[in-house]
Amino acid sequence: MAGVGAGGDPREPPRNLQGLLEMAVAATGPQTEHREPMGEERQRWLRAAVAEAMGGAGQEVEELRRCLEVLARPCPGEEAAERGPGETAPHERALEVLAELCESLDNATDFCALGGLEVVLGLLGHPWAPLRAGAARVVGACAQNLPGAQGRALALGALPALLECLRGDPDPRVPPRALFAISCLVRAQAEGLAQFESLGGLEVLGGALQSPQAPLRARAAFLLHSLLREHPHLKEPLCRLGMVPQLVALLRTEHDGAHEHILGALCSLASDFPRVIRECRVPDLRLEELLRERRCLLQGREEFQEELEFCERLLQLCFETPTEESTMDR
Repeated sequence: MAGVGAGGDPREPPRNLQGLLEMAVAATGPQTEHREPMGEERQRWLRAAVAEAMGGAGQEVEELRRCLEVLARPCPGEEAAERGPGETAPHERALEVLAELCESLDNATDFCALGGLEVVLGLLGHPWAPLRAGAARVVGACAQNLPGAQGRALALGALPALLECLRGDPDPRVPPRALFAISCLVRAQAEGLAQFESLGGLEVLGGALQSPQAPLRARAAFLLHSLLREHPHLKEPLCRLGMVPQLVALLRTEHDGAHEHILGALCSLASDFPRVIRECRVPDLRLEELLRERRCLLQGREEFQEELEFCERLLQLCFETPTEESTMDR
């Protein structure tokens, strides 16, 4: 879209009336035909539309401020970890609203400018689980598409706190939200990935793959697969952690949404990495038999097409095209 925002970027949405008018003028382009002056009724309509549009943005900033003011106040009975949810309802609702608002890049930018990250990061260690989960969700929503927010959150120490939530939080509502936020801080973010590795994030991710919660296992497998596709250097440390037999063992569990990403991760590990191919061929794993059975199970089922493709690819890599090169170390 044409038009210049407040920062001079043609792609940036206008943040004030002048910017909106400039965008509108630029969007029309040069006009050769004669145009009649705008009538008064049309002008009133346009003024009302502009006021409504700009007013909506201002209202969202005010809502951000209001939510942060709520979070800045202590919860009733702050010292009592066992208090009921009713006593923290305003704080929980404020976090829900912030997470929804921060799906917008403009709102996420304003949230950071208002010091919102500092406020919500302080809640990751709160004794009441819904506040920990809500804070993690806000961090993820704010950081998912905003490099500035990612860098700020990392500088404030978000990743160690989130990894602790993923690793050891006793409430099942918290780890999935923490994993979402971690994903938003480490994917396509070099600094975040470096921190993730140095803090033992790969081990923590391996632990999440063992979770009794199927949705958490699926999300952990998806993140592992994504990281391997984007960062092949992770193959070596993951092999040292015993990731290959761990993933194969997971394939033997009841079929669920994690299996597609587990097979994808194994394909990424095995591609151009002979060590993994040798591990996959270990007779005790019985992986070839498992893959052939899985292929029969998935064939003809359109909803599992991508999983079937991963299955066939892994069979081809490890068992159907043996070469001299594939048996040699790098």
